[in-house]
Amino acid sequence: MAKRSTNVVPLAVVKPVQFGDALSERYLSYALSTIMARSLPDVRDGLKPVHRRLLYAMRQLRLDPNSAFKKSARVVGDVIGQYHPHGDQSIYDALVRLAQEFAARYPLIEGQGNFGNIDGDNPAAMRYTEARLTEVAEALLAGIDENAVDFRPNYDGSTEEPIVLPGGFPNLLANGAAGIAVGMACSIPPHNAGELCDALLHLIKTPNARIDTLVDLVKGPDFPTGGILVEPRESIVEAYKTGRGAFRLRAKWEKEELPRGQYRIIVTEIPYQVQKGKLIERIAEIINAKKLPILEDVRDESADDVRIVLEPRTGQVPAELLMEQLFRQTDLEIRFPLNLNVLDKDNTPRVMDLREALQAFLDHRREVLVRRSTFRLAEIERQLEILDGYLIAYLNLDKLIKIIREEDEPKPKMIKAFRLTDLQAEAILNMRLRALRRLEEFEIKGEHKKLTAERKDLKALLKDEKLQWDRIADEVQETKRKFGGKTPLGRRRTELADAPAEVEHAVEDFVEREPVTIVCSDKGWIRTAKGHLDEKAASELKYKEGDSPRFAVHAQSTDKILVFGTNGRFYTLGCDKLPSARGHGEPIRLMIELGNEQDILTLEVLKGGRKFLVASDAGRGFIVPEDEVVAQTKNGKQVLNLADKEKAQAIAIVPENADSIAALSEGRKLLIFPTEQVPEMGRGRGVLLQKSKGDQLSDAQAFRLEDGLPWSNRVIPASELKFWRGERAQAGRMPEKGWPRAKRFKD
Repeated sequence: MAKRSTNVVPLAVVKPVQFGDALSERYLSYALSTIMARSLPDVRDGLKPVHRRLLYAMRQLRLDPNSAFKKSARVVGDVIGQYHPHGDQSIYDALVRLAQEFAARYPLIEGQGNFGNIDGDNPAAMRYTEARLTEVAEALLAGIDENAVDFRPNYDGSTEEPIVLPGGFPNLLANGAAGIAVGMACSIPPHNAGELCDALLHLIKTPNARIDTLVDLVKGPDFPTGGILVEPRESIVEAYKTGRGAFRLRAKWEKEELPRGQYRIIVTEIPYQVQKGKLIERIAEIINAKKLPILEDVRDESADDVRIVLEPRTGQVPAELLMEQLFRQTDLEIRFPLNLNVLDKDNTPRVMDLREALQAFLDHRREVLVRRSTFRLAEIERQLEILDGYLIAYLNLDKLIKIIREEDEPKPKMIKAFRLTDLQAEAILNMRLRALRRLEEFEIKGEHKKLTAERKDLKALLKDEKLQWDRIADEVQETKRKFGGKTPLGRRRTELADAPAEVEHAVEDFVEREPVTIVCSDKGWIRTAKGHLDEKAASELKYKEGDSPRFAVHAQSTDKILVFGTNGRFYTLGCDKLPSARGHGEPIRLMIELGNEQDILTLEVLKGGRKFLVASDAGRGFIVPEDEVVAQTKNGKQVLNLADKEKAQAIAIVPENADSIAALSEGRKLLIFPTEQVPEMGRGRGVLLQKSKGDQLSDAQAFRLEDGLPWSNRVIPASELKFWRGERAQAGRMPEKGWPRAKRFKD
């Protein structure tokens, strides 16, 4: 019988932990990982980890500016496999952005193939595109093999990666950065490298330089897509002092004259990170929605450069006025944020001002200089030691050859005979026979002298801080020469201009107004007919079978129409958005959230400054200013609040000199009372206008008593109204015989 196994598997130890503590600990770890390893750039080289790993992997593949291109897929594969185990698409997107001339002010990668465009089109797949490093990237990597920076193990410990690049180019401010972390974000616009170099040189000479002085050198952002910076200098200085702010950037445009007094506007540069395709779509939407009547058309005539053509409706409109309206309504003007939130040398996120960011770059360059110099000094010491050994070998060549030929272990014998070091003996033994001709005293001493002089200079450099800063200044000057203003890449692209002045005229001054008639049928089909039609002409328009005209309102093409419904809501419609009278129009219920066409009480042209008397069938009402009822949405604006089963029943314009209000019930009881007894409100149920038991309010209107009461086709004089005058909330009395029998004051 088989023995039962006595091996006991120990149970896992479970420790009780407060849920809040566990959650906060894990969320903190996630937040720190996002901040330090994904979203915020390092102030020293201006790169995030993915960008740094891309550049380093490409250098390992020997993709320098003078080498052949390699497939982007090969680069992405190496980055994933060795340094950055994340999604291939995210890494390729990062590579693409570093290669796009409209995205990066100084591209770090040179691309071959379709890398996308300013219209917003996507790049080709990574298997089709090729890439290599640019000279700017080469400057960032210069000296990385000379112990310039620290390395750390990669994610699986199979190799090493740099913690930061040597950074021989002020990449943080030159190319900018953007990222969103947990609880913090970063947004740095690109700047001109030549201006940054001038500021760095000034900071080397004057470490406590004022930011105002630095802004005289770094005048503001310099975007790869150009544009015009119209931010006041005071705001720019304040933004650089605090590390937070925003810059107002406008498209660059010019006026192109045409025959007969006409013109068109040509946009040649658009703001940074604005997709040209979406921008043109937005302008087209504004034209179609008639939000800017003075603009007739927009066309994209761009080739390699940007050329957006704007056609005004008339040459009488000032170009400045048209552009000001477009700047307000589209991304032809943007505000680019500045949030100089970066990781410092201690890997701590903080917001820096301009001077701190520049000084951090200089401090890093000094550290790199010291480390590279120390590394080079060690290399020279080693080489000098080898040269001393070669010189000894030259002077004792025959004896040395005899030892090598006769001894089984020549190295110890050589060290003892000629007092060589282990390194010298190893170097002599590793020489080939053909190299013996190199053992010429003159050549050895010449190289020895040259290296000795270099060693002396390096030792002096490492001891003297002033010499170090002088050397850094020389490096900055060289950077300026290669990438500064005299090169095509270095010239400033974003123009600087004063803040725009206020435009003297309003758009409405140049909008063509035409007389129109708004016609609404019984079934709620609404349309716009040209000209002011009378009742007969309005009734002669074509209507659907069984339909007939209900409202015909005279207006101008630029007017807005107020619609008051039985639900107590006011709606606003633009005449320019209504269909023409060539057809039957469109149902009004498609334009506003109204139950059905029978729920419309009235249509009125919006004039502003007037007052309306509104009332429900329950006899409650109030006076509301016209400006309070304008609605901005399709849902309208609730003005008259109604109880269950109540509906709005009456609306009337209150004349300026009105002193009386007349209320008429369905049972034809009339009540007249002073206007002052009715409150003015913005919204509500109002007060009781006419008391009714089993009766409902039919109509109400405001009028001037001495002018008489307008009712149907008659005006009842004040002398005949004394019997019906009373106080608000009374029941009223039946009209006299011979008075109008209509239940509404207006037919």
